[in-house]
Amino acid sequence: MTVIDWLLDSDPSIRWQVMRDLVGEPADVVAKERSRVATEGWGARLLALQDADGQWDGGTYIPSWAMESEEFIPAWTSTTYTLMLLRELGLDPASEQARRAIALVRDNSKWEQGGQDYFSGEVEPCINGMAVALGSYFGEDVQGIVDKLLGGQLSDGGWNCWAEYGATVSSFHSTLTVLEGLLAHERGTGGSAEATAARLRGQEYLLERRLLRRLSTGEVIDPNWTLFSYPTRWHYDVLRALDYFRSVGDAPDDRVAEAIDVVVQRRGDDGRWRLQNTYPGAVHFDMEEGDDNPSRWNTLRAMRVLDWYEDGARTT
Repeated sequence: MTVIDWLLDSDPSIRWQVMRDLVGEPADVVAKERSRVATEGWGARLLALQDADGQWDGGTYIPSWAMESEEFIPAWTSTTYTLMLLRELGLDPASEQARRAIALVRDNSKWEQGGQDYFSGEVEPCINGMAVALGSYFGEDVQGIVDKLLGGQLSDGGWNCWAEYGATVSSFHSTLTVLEGLLAHERGTGGSAEATAARLRGQEYLLERRLLRRLSTGEVIDPNWTLFSYPTRWHYDVLRALDYFRSVGDAPDDRVAEAIDVVVQRRGDDGRWRLQNTYPGAVHFDMEEGDDNPSRWNTLRAMRVLDWYEDGARTT
């Protein structure tokens, strides 16, 4: 079985992206496969877990049972992380299932931080980046959150969730999350010159640091960023960053070359990439077999990143 055949022998959420990004199937064939996300496999399972009040697991950002605990318990089953996953699976936002689910969230979900309506956002830019990505993808008005993000961009070009507590330098985690949100908003609404300029400054923050190194010393900031997880949740790694730059659609910047080398080095002898760094926490269900096993998600993302980079190299 070839790697492509192995990828296609999977859930509709992976198949349609393989068809679009790696195989080059006609748009109508891709759309037909994508439509199955709402009714089959992981997408349908996630949709079925939504409560009558629109929430997943009783919480907007944190499940209700985790909020009630006196100790911090990591969990990825709340409304926000479930919607992020549905977006990554490619649930068609125009589908009846998506419209119904989002209407329930819009009408009922309130942020734990201050009781704000879901698509009004809260105060932390990393969370607001997620809300912008989700609202933009599913057709909700999130301009107010975008305005907050533009006002919270730090002088070095990025964002940091701890800025309200005094942080003055940016975080790779927060910056990439915001960039993903701004790009989704730009794609969904046409954006604005101000928002595009902010996004480009944020991209430069990452590129100046080669996607993984300190600007001051050149040292690798966190070795875990060279290990690939899925889902990434709020965490940064170089594969997630490269997949973002690929999705922008521009030719590869020379400064991503080291991160590309990391991706190449992580490829196994069988042509597949493994799951390496799963983040602990409660999940609705597992989509893969666990760390050290071949990962369809990582393989799909790595292959399309390398295709983007190699195509760019051939045209320069």
